[in-house]
Amino acid sequence: MEQFSTRQNKISRLVQREMAEILLKINKSKYTGKLITVTVVRVTKDLGIARIYLSIFPSEFGDEILSDLKLQGKQIRGELGRKVGKSLRVIPELEFYIDDSLDYIDNIDKLLKS
Repeated sequence: MEQFSTRQNKISRLVQREMAEILLKINKSKYTGKLITVTVVRVTKDLGIARIYLSIFPSEFGDEILSDLKLQGKQIRGELGRKVGKSLRVIPELEFYIDDSLDYIDNIDKLLKS
């Protein structure tokens, strides 16, 4: 398992908190009735890339929302830069992924019950 530095962990938490706010704003205007949660943010050792894992409910909209967020990546990164610019020298590139761990847990739960 990869070990993260204290700095990486601090930046991950900062990016996660701010991304949750940014996505909440986007969600209110664009994806009403859908729940987008930032589950995990992992920052690379050089702090250049932030991998953002999202849980999207209902999950059938996941791919559509994910591709839309990837298209808006530059604007979202700009918004993140405005929010954390005083704390970070370099704003990391953003990569979005679906966190399907809840679906996986749900599936295991169904299998155990049957």
